[in-house]
Order: sequence, then C-alpha cells, then structure tokens
Amino acid sequence: MLTGLNVALIGGDARQLEVIRKLEELDAKIILVGFDQLDHGYVGADKQKIDEVDFSSLNAIILPVPGTNLEGEVDTVFSNEKIFLTVEMIEQTPENCTIYSGITNPYLEKLIEKTNREHIQLFDRDDVAIYNSIPTVEGTIMMVIQHTDFTIHGSNVIVLGLGRVGMSVARAFSALGAKVKVGARKSSHLARVYEMGLMPFHINELEKECCNVDICINTIPFEVLSAQVISNMPTQAFIVDLASKPGGTDFRYAEKRGIKALLAPGLPGIVAPKTAGKIIADVLAKLLSSNK
Repeated sequence: MLTGLNVALIGGDARQLEVIRKLEELDAKIILVGFDQLDHGYVGADKQKIDEVDFSSLNAIILPVPGTNLEGEVDTVFSNEKIFLTVEMIEQTPENCTIYSGITNPYLEKLIEKTNREHIQLFDRDDVAIYNSIPTVEGTIMMVIQHTDFTIHGSNVIVLGLGRVGMSVARAFSALGAKVKVGARKSSHLARVYEMGLMPFHINELEKECCNVDICINTIPFEVLSAQVISNMPTQAFIVDLASKPGGTDFRYAEKRGIKALLAPGLPGIVAPKTAGKIIADVLAKLLSSNK
C-alpha cells in the first residue's frame, strides 16, 4: 500500500489513466495537474493548476513518457493549460522526492543536475521496454498496412537497430513473411541477427543495402536515414521512424523525393494505451512501494 504517499501526476496521455487507477487502489494521495478536462471521477485525486501545487509536500512526481520538451513544457491531452516544469518548482520538493518519466532529454537532465533529485527513467528498465515493445510492434504493423499498397509478406524490410524494440519488430515482420535485413553497429548484435535467421549488415553499409527496400523501420535515435541514404531508396519505399523525437530520418529530403516517412514515437500510447498504461502503472507501484 502507498498510504500517506503524496504523488503528483503532471501531464500525460491516456496511459496515465491506468497509473491513476493503480495509485488510487494503493491509497496514495494523488494530485493531478493537466487533467482538468478529464471526466472520470477518481476518488482521492485532486485536480490542481501547476501554480496551486504545494511542491514541498510531494514524495514523487510522475511525468509523461517523454518527460518534457526541450523548453521544459509538459504535454497533456486532457488540458489546454500550458504546463512548464522549472528548477524553482523542483527545488521546493523534499530532498528525497523522486521524479519519474519514460525517457529524458537535455532540459530534464539539466533540471535534475541543478536540483540533485533522483530521476528514474522507466524505459531504461528491461521489463518496461520489452513489455512495451509488444504494442509498439502491433502499431508498426498497423501503420505499414495503412500506408502501403502491398503486403508485408514477401516485401523487403530493413530494421535499423537491434535494441529491445528493434529485435521485436524484426522478429514480427519476419514471422509475417517479409525478407528482413537488420542494420546494427555492435558485432554482438550482428551475430544475434544471424542467429535469428535474418540478414545482418553493418549500419555503415546502409546506403548500399537500402537500394531495393520496401519498408524501412528505424529505432535509432540519431540521424541514420540521411539525405544521402534516402537518395538511394526507391520512391515507393515507406519509412516508419520509431525513435524518440526528432527521430533518425531527414524528413525534409524524404518528402522532397516523394518517399512517405512518418515519425511515430509513443505508438503504445496511441494503439494500446490501456495495455501500455498498465505496464507503466505496475512498475511504478513497485518502485514507489520500495522507495516509501
């Protein structure tokens, strides 16, 4: 149980609803910021504006998966309120207050460094990332079906990166009958691709390997699909970029060439927010209990 624990949920999407339900079950005291348009009646949850929050009373702050943007703004789909997380706010919290988000960025890193608070990135954890890859894969398949006029079966697919998402995506598209190549840097990843029965190549060879690609799925969070690489792709190719914003694709040049390229971070929150929210909620409940 989380009785006596003061938790503020600041911003977020439908995934946060499962977090609210879980914390409510565990008897935490919940402050909701950026949820004024939420119709659900949550017993024990108090909706407040960001300037109404008593930060000195908080044991934990739960941010959306992206945390903030590079200007410190926290996104929310349940409010039109502009919400910014500042150093001054965090400095008011007790020294043992923990901040949770899915991932981080330079703004959030600087804020944490200045305030010396503990910051836990949920997507750094294998359990969260691997479970989360399931709705990511389903969402990727959905996008490919919606935006192409050919079957996945028999198509030439390139997956860039063999992290937790890349591995799940490569396996799923191979199971659907695609001819899958995987580009990676680490020799251990290339060996794993070979062991999986797929075709490995070093990411430095991407320019050569992409000449006949139908579907390219990127999971690497820096620009790998440069203008030079895209110039070698056939115009009917479709790019799905799953990396966090701004992705790893030169979208301007892709559009100039007439290649459809979509940035699709946060797919679990779009295609399966209930499942994705439960994954986050269960892990948060364990972490909050252990830190109580």
